[in-house]
Amino acid sequence: MLRKLLPFLPAIFLAAPAVAQESTPEAEILFRSKCAACHIIGGGATMTGPDLKGALDRQDREWLKQFILDPEGVLSSGDAYAAELLQAANGVRMPPQGVTPAEADQLLDLIAAESKLERSQFYKEPLILVPLTPLMAEAGRELFLGEARLENGGPSCLGCHSTVQTGLFGGGRLGPDLTEAYSRLGKQAALVSWLQAPPSAVMAPVFKDHPLTESEINNLIAYLRDTDNESTGRTAAASFGFVVTGSLFGVAVLFLLNLVWRNRFRAVRKPLLESSKR
Repeated sequence: MLRKLLPFLPAIFLAAPAVAQESTPEAEILFRSKCAACHIIGGGATMTGPDLKGALDRQDREWLKQFILDPEGVLSSGDAYAAELLQAANGVRMPPQGVTPAEADQLLDLIAAESKLERSQFYKEPLILVPLTPLMAEAGRELFLGEARLENGGPSCLGCHSTVQTGLFGGGRLGPDLTEAYSRLGKQAALVSWLQAPPSAVMAPVFKDHPLTESEINNLIAYLRDTDNESTGRTAAASFGFVVTGSLFGVAVLFLLNLVWRNRFRAVRKPLLESSKR
């Protein structure tokens, strides 16, 4: 009997890895918590990260596993394919997800299994973008500056970011200046995906329980489009103005302090020598 089975043993062992490539409830939960904010499986490039349908057909499994485990390490290595992904994502870098090697294998098995389906449960329809109007831009400016509260209680953008329209002293410095974010991050479609589920390690936990509404997202994008259109030459001028104003303010403070303390104690030896000459 064993002699009859021997010719089939190689085929049995070669087929074994394919059995592992299936979607499990644990893998689905893992994908929703770690990946779904930036990725879909089917539907095209509608999110911050690439569509993962057929990802294992486009790249080697071990490469993908290493990228899941240490995206920054692969990006910093100068890998050509990683550089292509970064360019396609408009420079948005995938943050570390804190998954184990076993969890990375689970995710890859799920992606492989879901990619074979006609319509994955992680499929998403292409975005329908609404026209951006001046009224929306004004509403977005109020949200950005904190003049209007976000519906779900999130913090205003000004706390961490600034734009060319935020005035001489600008906004927060924790996050980057967003004056040219509209064009830099891929315009309306990319910004919708970004603001729906911010992939930033700082923003993600802040907005996890305080998501932006659809109207707030569109209003903020309209505002960012306007600041982008007005940015030419003004960002450098605003920075120069800040430096000049700060320097003049510092000089004025020193002058006032000198006036207040003009009779302060200055020396011991020099006054004694002058008095001895009299």
